[in-house]
Amino acid sequence: MNLILALFTNMMLASLLVLIAFWLPQLNIYAEKVSPYECGFDPLGSARLPFSMKFFLVAITFLLFDLEIALLLPLPWASQTDNLTTMLTMALLLISLLAASLAYEWTEKGLEWAE
Repeated sequence: MNLILALFTNMMLASLLVLIAFWLPQLNIYAEKVSPYECGFDPLGSARLPFSMKFFLVAITFLLFDLEIALLLPLPWASQTDNLTTMLTMALLLISLLAASLAYEWTEKGLEWAE
């Protein structure tokens, strides 16, 4: 019963906020405010602007390492498991993969911005 009441309350509150947002007038409408923001690129110009491949590679590398770090976050909770040797082996394997990936990026000069 409490779950149904909580879900109903949350749904009603969300609906109320959406209705208020639609009913409130938009003040100070001007071209800069209503145009989409695209990270500094002109949204009205050509979509085929030159893009730095070095920036793209660094961004992809960041995403990969960020995901690997996110896999390490549950390790404190996993250390409470009954099979501790398997958990430590998997954690060591993941950290080794992370270190090997960093070493590969370093030797291939993937982290160098200027040549």
